[in-house]
Amino acid sequence: METAYYSHGTAAERWERAQQFFDVKEYAAAAQILAPLADEAPQQVAPRLLLARAYYHSAQLRRAEAELRKVIELDPVEQYARLMLGRTLERQNRGAEAAPQLRMAAALAGDFGGA
Repeated sequence: METAYYSHGTAAERWERAQQFFDVKEYAAAAQILAPLADEAPQQVAPRLLLARAYYHSAQLRRAEAELRKVIELDPVEQYARLMLGRTLERQNRGAEAAPQLRMAAALAGDFGGA
């Protein structure tokens, strides 16, 4: 029955509920709401990106990585997704894989390393 609470309401109501859980750092609960939302609107970046952030903050790093890769597939110039993917890979001790993502995020943010 607990899942009924997470799936109750319109997409907009569930999105708002997920954001509220995220804002109070209840990341696992936010993810529980966001996962079906992301599946319902597979071409929308925002629900998937917030889902990735919820997974990241709840230490579900493999899931965060998978969602971030989907976001980047949808929007290759999504700077924050590249930054998060780099950080997610770093947290998994995969620095060599993280480095190109972090460089790309910096470039997309306009940081080319020059002073």
